[in-house]
Amino acid sequence: MADKILQIRNLQVTFDTPFGQVFAVRGVDLDVEAGELLGVVGESGSGKSVTFLAAMGLLSSRARVSGSVVLAGEELIGKSSRQLRSVRGRLMSMIFQDPLSALNPVHRVGKQIGEMLQAHQNLTNKQAAARAVELLDIVGIPQPDQRSSQYPHEFSGGMRQRVVIAIAIANNPKLLIADEPTTALDVTVQAQILEVIKRVQQQFGTAVVLITHDLGVIARVADIVDVMYAGRNVEQGSIESLYDHPSHPYTRGLLASIPQPGKGRLTPIRGFPPNMMDPPSGCAFRTRCDFADSTCEIEIPELRAFSDLQTACLRAQLLPSFRKTQ
Repeated sequence: MADKILQIRNLQVTFDTPFGQVFAVRGVDLDVEAGELLGVVGESGSGKSVTFLAAMGLLSSRARVSGSVVLAGEELIGKSSRQLRSVRGRLMSMIFQDPLSALNPVHRVGKQIGEMLQAHQNLTNKQAAARAVELLDIVGIPQPDQRSSQYPHEFSGGMRQRVVIAIAIANNPKLLIADEPTTALDVTVQAQILEVIKRVQQQFGTAVVLITHDLGVIARVADIVDVMYAGRNVEQGSIESLYDHPSHPYTRGLLASIPQPGKGRLTPIRGFPPNMMDPPSGCAFRTRCDFADSTCEIEIPELRAFSDLQTACLRAQLLPSFRKTQ
C-alpha cells in the first residue's frame, strides 16, 4: 500500500466563459495508493469531477489547467492529446455517470469491449471477443456469451453500468475513476454496482477513486475519504476517523444531513455553495459556517494535521466535540 499510483499537487482549473472566469478547482492536493479505494465527496459544484477530468485530459479547450498530475511516475499535465490517449484505458480508466450515453447504441456490447482491448493490446478479433465474454462474466452479467452479442438498449440500467465497468477494466488499469457510478439507480442495484467495484479493487489490486455526493455510499466501500468544497480539499483521512470525529464544520454538516432510521428531522447546511466566478475571500465555507470569525475572512486555510485527520479549518481546535448520531 506504500506505492502512490496517483499524485496531484496544486491542481488548478479555470474555465473561460462569456461572463468571466470560473475558478472550478483551486489548488487540490491528492494521493491515491496502490490497491486503495479513495472516496471523494462534496456537493455539486465542489470540483470533484472536474479534478479527475482534468487529470485524464478530458476537459474542453475552454479549460485552463495547471499544477501537477503524476500517474505511476508519469507526469500528465502538458501531454498532448495523442499521448494521453495511450494512457487512458491502459493506465487509468473512468466509469461515467450515465452508461447509456457512454455506450454506442449501434454496436454490440462485446464489440465495444473488444475495441478497448485492441486499442492497447495486439489481439485478433476472435481473442478480443473471447476476452470480452470473460470480462462480462467478471462484472456479474449472466449468460455473458449470449449477452455479448446484444445492444445496450437490451440491458437494464444496472447491467449497462456493469458493461461500462467491463470496458474500464479491460486492460487492467492501475487506476479506476468512478464518477457517480450509481446515479439514477435504485438502492438494490446501487449496492450491486458498488460491490462490483469493490470486487475489482480487491481481485486485481486496482486503485479506485469513487466520486460522489453521498457519504452513505462512501461509508460502504472507501478506505480513505477526501472532502471537497469550492474547489479545494477541506478534510482527508480514514473512513473511520472521518465518521467518528470529523474536524471540519463542512464535513460535520454533511454527516448531519444523512437520513438515518429514528433520527427525525434532518439538519441541513444553511445557505448555498459560493459562486465560483467570485469565490469569497479567506475560507470559502465561512459564509455558511456557525463557527467562523473575522480571521476566516482573511486567511485561506490549508490542510494540516489535526488528530488523525488532515483538516483545512483555522478554528478546528476550538470546535465542540462531535456528537455522532447512532
